[in-house]
Amino acid sequence: MWQFFKYVLATIVGLLLFFFIGFILLIGIASVASSDKEVSIDENSVLELKLDKPIAERNANDPFTDLGIPMIGVRNDLGLQEIKDAIRKAKTDKNIKGIYLNVSRVQAGMATLEEIRNELLNFKKSGKFIVSYNDLCSEKSYYLNSVADKIYLNPAGTLEFNGLSSEVVFFKGMLEKLDVQPYIFKVGEFKSAVEPFFLDKMSEPSRLQTTAFLNSLNKFSIENIAKSRKLPVEKIKAVSDSMLVHNADDALKYGLVTNLGYFDEALDFMKKKTGTEAKKELNLVSLKKYEKVKGEDEESGRNRIAVIYASGDIVDGDGDEDNIGGNKYAEAIRKARLDDKVKAVVLRINSGGGSALASDVMWREVMLTKKVKPIIASMGDVAASGGYYMAMACDTIVAHPNTITGSIGVFGVLANFEDFLRNKLGVTVDRVKTGKFSDVPTVTRDMTDYEKQTIQHEVERIYADFTTKAAQGRNMPVAELQKIASGRVWSGTEAKECGLVDVFGGLDDAVRLAATAAKLKEGEYRVRRLPAQKGFMEQLMSGFQDQARTSMLETELGENYRYLQMIQKLKTLNGIQARMPFEMQIQ
Repeated sequence: MWQFFKYVLATIVGLLLFFFIGFILLIGIASVASSDKEVSIDENSVLELKLDKPIAERNANDPFTDLGIPMIGVRNDLGLQEIKDAIRKAKTDKNIKGIYLNVSRVQAGMATLEEIRNELLNFKKSGKFIVSYNDLCSEKSYYLNSVADKIYLNPAGTLEFNGLSSEVVFFKGMLEKLDVQPYIFKVGEFKSAVEPFFLDKMSEPSRLQTTAFLNSLNKFSIENIAKSRKLPVEKIKAVSDSMLVHNADDALKYGLVTNLGYFDEALDFMKKKTGTEAKKELNLVSLKKYEKVKGEDEESGRNRIAVIYASGDIVDGDGDEDNIGGNKYAEAIRKARLDDKVKAVVLRINSGGGSALASDVMWREVMLTKKVKPIIASMGDVAASGGYYMAMACDTIVAHPNTITGSIGVFGVLANFEDFLRNKLGVTVDRVKTGKFSDVPTVTRDMTDYEKQTIQHEVERIYADFTTKAAQGRNMPVAELQKIASGRVWSGTEAKECGLVDVFGGLDDAVRLAATAAKLKEGEYRVRRLPAQKGFMEQLMSGFQDQARTSMLETELGENYRYLQMIQKLKTLNGIQARMPFEMQIQ
């Protein structure tokens, strides 16, 4: 028996030593990978923009991406800011002769694509080339590829070009099968976020608004593609509307691509453009490597412009890395306001909304800030409902024509699980109360008419507060604001026409506006990006368990994982909500 315990103990000690040494080795590798040693680029190089991961606002601090080692617990997104910085740096880098676009199914929103595309168009002013190659090319990917001088498509490949569509998933039938009775409280005929709980298809107001903003987004894309391809808008629209592109030959016939060819042919073209001998390998520089190349320092001085990145659902409390915690972001705005070195603030918003309370907490800090220094809103892919709540008090609101915004409205959702518990699980609930309404809110009995009226009145009160503050921020009468509210979602183009947005532009335009408002000239300030990102070890330790579970579920469920995400989001619908339809797929 003693011998057995000795072996068990030795095995446990051996495993502990193995994991400890392995962990130390990983830390060492990470330290090497994350070193700030400057990287040099050879002459006649080509920057490869391989956009094969989700594009977030900023890079996560993951040094293992340098080594191609995916680490559970650490996010592995591409950063929009870092992509733009690389393109901008490559424009003036004498060693970079061109850009190779390696994008087939880019994972980003329409406004994010617009910022990258605009940076690519600016890059072309240098006279350097852009080449793209695809075996398969999605609609969003083609929007980026359309700026290229040479667009190669595999002769057996496909190019998707048939317009935009939006899908909404409805749960009414599922809830009926489960004997779950939802209670819906909302204001605004266009506030469609709650429709999946009591309808099995889109309402007419929801269909109307979705049709309007999708057509607006599609029109903007087609006009830009037509301009880049030097083709009539009517021709591009006809190709898209009638889905005339079925294969690679069709894509060439209608002028969407310049060449049908294989990857080696695209490489040969780039070799000729860079003066690389045919026998030699083309020097492709990865985005991750190029990030370490030192560029021109355009920022100086002690003055700061704070850029506060707010991405994800708006939630009460501090939240986490994937959402906007009302308290955490209110504190970030407050710190920027109280910092004498910060002369202006830019709120970078990418959110469909969430908690009305958290939105109001942050709105208060915006109001206090604008009294002492300029504060500008920069809208990303989505800045709607609670996301618009954050922006509406800012001095200026900057958005892209294909930003999704508006959705000024609120709702609340409760449910009665009494029949589900009794009929499906055999569970019953009884209660003792000190007062008539001591158990409100509850999910284990039917609500009385009085209780429903009480909650509806609260929703209406918050909506009145929302619209009053929005009207104040936009300098228009409340009655005028309410005409464009009612929960309606608008494209950036539509929002500018109705006064919800001031100017078109991206984050860099918003920073320049903030600098001008603060009477700062170019070169007299630095950009401070907030909130500060977690360090690598902090990310690794805090996110390991959740990320491990998520990774396993994504692997197991594949594309169906998004349906699980929708159900999980139901847990965040606490209190009164100011949010868009919480799951809207545009493709």
